[in-house]
Amino acid sequence: MARPQTPQGSLRQRNVGSKKADSVENPIEVELDKLAKATAQKNTVSCERDHWVAFIFTTILAFITRFWGISHPNEVVFDEVHFGKFASYYLERTYFFDVHPPFAKLLFAFMGWLVGYDGHFHFENIGDSYIDNKVPYVAFRALPAILGALTVSVSYLIMWESGYSVPACLIAAGLILFDNAHIGQTRLILLDATLVLAMACSLLFYIKFYKLRHEPFSRKWWKWLILTGFALSCDMSTKYVGTFAFVTIGSAVIIDLWELLDIKRPGGTISLPNFGKHFAARAVGLIILPFLFYLFWFQVHFAVLSRSGPGDDFMSPQFQETLSDNVMLANSVDIQYYDTITIKHKETKAFLHSHPDRYPLRYDDGRVSSQGQQVTGYPHNDTNNYWQILPANDDKQMGRIVRNNELIRLRHVGTDSVLLSHDVASPYYPTNQEFTTASQEDAYGSRINDTLFEIRIENGKDNSEFKTIASYFKLIHNPSKVAMWTHSKPLPDWGSRQQEINGNKQIAPSSNIWLVEDIATLPADDARRQRTERKVKSLPFLQKWFELQRAMFYHNSKLTSSHPYASHPYQWPFLLRGVSFWTHNDTRQQIYFVGNPISWWFAASLLAVYAGIILADQISLRRGIDALDHRTRSRLYNSTGFFWLAWATHYFPFYLMGRQLFLHHYLPAHLASCLVAGALIEFVFNVEPIDELKGAKKGIKRHLTARERFAGQSLMGAWIASAVILVVVIAGCWFFLPLTYGYPGLSVEQVVRRKWLGYDLHFAK
Repeated sequence: MARPQTPQGSLRQRNVGSKKADSVENPIEVELDKLAKATAQKNTVSCERDHWVAFIFTTILAFITRFWGISHPNEVVFDEVHFGKFASYYLERTYFFDVHPPFAKLLFAFMGWLVGYDGHFHFENIGDSYIDNKVPYVAFRALPAILGALTVSVSYLIMWESGYSVPACLIAAGLILFDNAHIGQTRLILLDATLVLAMACSLLFYIKFYKLRHEPFSRKWWKWLILTGFALSCDMSTKYVGTFAFVTIGSAVIIDLWELLDIKRPGGTISLPNFGKHFAARAVGLIILPFLFYLFWFQVHFAVLSRSGPGDDFMSPQFQETLSDNVMLANSVDIQYYDTITIKHKETKAFLHSHPDRYPLRYDDGRVSSQGQQVTGYPHNDTNNYWQILPANDDKQMGRIVRNNELIRLRHVGTDSVLLSHDVASPYYPTNQEFTTASQEDAYGSRINDTLFEIRIENGKDNSEFKTIASYFKLIHNPSKVAMWTHSKPLPDWGSRQQEINGNKQIAPSSNIWLVEDIATLPADDARRQRTERKVKSLPFLQKWFELQRAMFYHNSKLTSSHPYASHPYQWPFLLRGVSFWTHNDTRQQIYFVGNPISWWFAASLLAVYAGIILADQISLRRGIDALDHRTRSRLYNSTGFFWLAWATHYFPFYLMGRQLFLHHYLPAHLASCLVAGALIEFVFNVEPIDELKGAKKGIKRHLTARERFAGQSLMGAWIASAVILVVVIAGCWFFLPLTYGYPGLSVEQVVRRKWLGYDLHFAK
């Protein structure tokens, strides 16, 4: 196919077959190439210098905005009560439980260790004084401040590595630099600074890895692949929402591998064995190694937390035996038949209870009950919580220890009746069985099977001993195979507002677990209460890890209760509400977590603009209209598309969650939206480097000048637009800074002026 000619024609085409002409014209072409290369080199050096100046200036501002007034307030603020407390527990080596992985919390503990803090303060209440309790809180807050400032720098580098101009880089980094939410969240003892930086690093490292796609399996290629995996691991090891970054990078990797399979790809086809190597390398770098890093932080977690602490209750007795000073296990006693015991629900802490009152004939929905004696959950110690444990055959053989998987009966001491379950619907759950009691005569007569229950100790071996406190168990009704269960919703007045006890057909859930708190009839000087020295046991790491993972996921899923400052995902891009972090009545100071509305609305609108541009381009192509050049379209779809994908994968999954959600959950997605905003500035002004200049021998100078003038005009337009945008963004940030830094205090009028979208600010009256 012939190349399209310029009006003057091609130098070589006008002199085809003429050796003399070639010998005359070649020097001019050489000069043309030299001039083009020199111009490109000159522009590249100038551009790089501008980037370094802008990068350093942005980084300095990031540290200033994050560290300014970081010592205020000198009191515990919002969730510092949790994460400061966890750092103290690490330093005391005291076991605790949290729904988040340990990486960021270990960093806080490391910072405390560096400054010589011993963990004596436990951050119990918002407003507790750091000064009075001698806590090096500024050192703790310095960690997220450093990470938050570096996030701004990494955001700039992401744009720079992606080939964008200085104005585009400044827009992307500036929207984060001057955002009140990013500033506020990264100057307190919170986890999100670590999370957002790790997410940003995963994007940067993957971009650097992708740029080496023409040098596969080189040392640099492996370096950036492994660093991408490490950043992803740090992201997920901070909070589980960090797995969204895996979706972002994973989607890009799938697209990349799909293109490698194309036999017509521009770089040339690769063999299937070579493709297998590419696939295996990415699996190792982005799945296996990150998972090993993830496990490593838990190994450190278990190694540090070697002493018994407030997290014991969340773990099995076998796990607790790996902790020193475990009082619970030290006080456990073997249970024998005919002992009188109290049974407590592990989650709700309610005792198994009964009293003479009976179920009503009919419930509010018209269903009929058995009118049997009520069996309920009661939160306080009471003699009606006493149950005598009896063998299945009531053989009167004293001193025999109860063991796992044995069949037993439970006699309610106060009413001399026997626990029973049967095929009658419970008060609140028509699908669950009612629990009641039967008289002694019926229990060993017509209802003999309905009063049989199996003791099933959690993770217990066959024939293992049944103990107080140490044996978590499920009480399984033998004929129907339902598990005794309770929940926190109180019964109506006829049930004295106590908890419902019923038979749950789903046996597996941990909410079916109970424990025997004590043996009520065992004297204090009984031989079974004698304390023997207990040795700390060990468990395989993976067994401990699996148990902790199950507990973390379970309790995370239970965070569904309402919260006054919780918000929905649809509210986040538009910044419809924030979170009150701290107030001080005397000075009228407050910290209110909210972003810079101007920058958030600007970024959110450009997300929609990007989607509109892609849609319009696709429709135009379908109609045979190609309005974009190849380079512009490639960058729009690949680079900007990658940023938009990062936003989508960090935003839309929250719509599938049922747990409590807050504005800070949007910060990673907001960072991605800022990258999209910077990229679209570049697209609008079509800024590109002068790197491939061609011209006729008589028009070289004129052609270069025209290209330079066009590039200069585009760049100047981008600079002007960026300056205007950043000035407005800075003004918005400055206006809300008193709510971000917590000072100075504002008058009623000043507070009201900042209630742009009905933010529930304090001191507005």
